[in-house]
Amino acid sequence: MVAIVDYDAGNLRSVQRACQHVGMKAGITSDPDEVRRADRLIFPGVGSAASAVGTLAERGLDEAILEFFRSGKPILGICLGLQIALEFTEEGNQHCLGIIPGACERFSFRDKALKVPHIGWNEVEIIKPHPVLGSVTSGDEFYFVHSYFAHVERSEHVYGRTTYGDQTFSSVIGRDNFFATQFHLEKSGEMGLKLLAGFMQWEGDQDAQ
Repeated sequence: MVAIVDYDAGNLRSVQRACQHVGMKAGITSDPDEVRRADRLIFPGVGSAASAVGTLAERGLDEAILEFFRSGKPILGICLGLQIALEFTEEGNQHCLGIIPGACERFSFRDKALKVPHIGWNEVEIIKPHPVLGSVTSGDEFYFVHSYFAHVERSEHVYGRTTYGDQTFSSVIGRDNFFATQFHLEKSGEMGLKLLAGFMQWEGDQDAQ
């Protein structure tokens, strides 16, 4: 079973439809026990990190996700799911799951023509290979919607980068059986579906840290 974590953070049906498109049967759940029993986990989300972390804690999903991570089974984080996997976010000065060392910071530009949030198609530069990224090359474009970006402490956890204005940020990160993208796979057309298909084939046991 593939479980999509429901913590009132939106766009779950579109993620589920994208999974179906690549032949991956996925159910939406807010039950921590169903999360623990799943074979694969998708951790998507949009909106406020502070309220999302609160909802995860209220439902016991935070501990269930961490247990799932420790089990070694594959996890895919999307957008807010990437941000909450870090240790901390400036949004609400909120401590997060801590799967990957680092924090989320808010975009801030001197050039007022640069809008926040960062919305639209942008390129991803691939830093190093990963099984989920098998069909992606540097320069491929994906769809972003976010005001905060990941500042990851260790370079070994960064698989892809994106530049917006004068800010280059980690847009693809991973550690052990956890892999995450800042962009929305479910809104990124054919390339997003290729990444989902890569996740479906990934066993979560590749040895890059």
